[in-house]
Amino acid sequence: MGKGLGSSEILFQAMRVCFMNEADPQLFETNETVSFEPSRANGLRRLEQFVARTGRHYARTRNYDFGPKKRTNVSVLSPWLRHRLVTEEDILARVLKTNSPSASEKFVQEVFWRTYFKGWLEQRPSVWTHYQTELMRALESLDCHADLQCKYQEAVSGLTGIDCFDHWVNELLETGYLHNHSRMWFASIWIFTLRLPWQLGADFFLRHLLDGDPASNTLSWRWVAGLHTKGKTYLAKRANIIKYTEGRFDPKGLANYAEPLAESLDHKRIQITHQTSLMQEPYLLLLTEDDLGPTSWANPNLAGTIGLLATHGRSPEPVAPKVLEFASGAINSVLPDGEFSAQSVDDWFAPLLGAARQLKVNTIVTAYVPIGPSRSRLDRAESNLSAAGITLKRVSRPYDSVAWPHAKAGFFGLKKQLTGILRQLNLAP
Repeated sequence: MGKGLGSSEILFQAMRVCFMNEADPQLFETNETVSFEPSRANGLRRLEQFVARTGRHYARTRNYDFGPKKRTNVSVLSPWLRHRLVTEEDILARVLKTNSPSASEKFVQEVFWRTYFKGWLEQRPSVWTHYQTELMRALESLDCHADLQCKYQEAVSGLTGIDCFDHWVNELLETGYLHNHSRMWFASIWIFTLRLPWQLGADFFLRHLLDGDPASNTLSWRWVAGLHTKGKTYLAKRANIIKYTEGRFDPKGLANYAEPLAESLDHKRIQITHQTSLMQEPYLLLLTEDDLGPTSWANPNLAGTIGLLATHGRSPEPVAPKVLEFASGAINSVLPDGEFSAQSVDDWFAPLLGAARQLKVNTIVTAYVPIGPSRSRLDRAESNLSAAGITLKRVSRPYDSVAWPHAKAGFFGLKKQLTGILRQLNLAP
């Protein structure tokens, strides 16, 4: 046998390896792609693969877009999180078990950015309604203005001549995913360089992103445009793109100034109401694509489960097949065998009433459905269900009940409460 190492040298070598792995992203596997399989098991597998990098490595490298074949610096968990195949609590508990709160601060904050957007939009639902109205107007404008239609088609086809932008269009169409920094650059170029309506860009994302979310997507585009934080815009700069794509792109002709967009509408804040009580009577469980995570509701009173999809309702335009397939695969991955199969319909009243009648129950339970196409369909069905003698209960997760009310204004207000929120949810170390 060869000469062994003393205990102090072993400790030194171990510390050296740990430090190098945190400090040098090149020591991670050079090529790393992520397979978007719509199941909880695959989402948890990706979380386990990435969790060791959620500390200082993530903080130092998260803004770099190395390309779709080198996803070593970002978790890419958003498609699973958007459908809550993997929940925020799953991620936070695992990360904080691996890293200290200070080391994982940036990653934890990114998880809560999604929480912030969800809670903020729940308190201002008129933002989503107004976006939908303005989107229809923008789509109608395409039919009336040939020059606008031409610019729009060049943009969504990746034919603008701006190298990074055209690449991201094709990457999005092929994979259903974009790095978060690239999404910001993309939105900025769309709004301030190409001078296209932001609603059309937000719609393009919502139709093609596997993690397309009404709150995160709409409010992110509004933030870039200067509508979310009034007057604060995000300008895509050539030097910034060159640096954070490691010279893969050198865009020419970008706007030098980002003048904030404005709107006259004042979106009033409303109070969120939450229901967390467990069911004491037999009930039908409704699964939607917005929340497919584990719950404590599977008690002896659960009579059956039905899944309803609203993915096609993300846009008046066709939604990408990849997006439809992911959402459908996600909901079918958690539907028990032999239960009602997942349906993609506009009218949710008929299938819900039929399933309730078949099971001979008068109560339907679902995880609280946030603002978006699923919520719209559920709201329309509720009054008819009530008239038919069926009670609908929307049960909130403790995570949402605790965190969402803090999303009253800017992210900083929620950020100040993170330690208390984590402690209240028993997630703090």
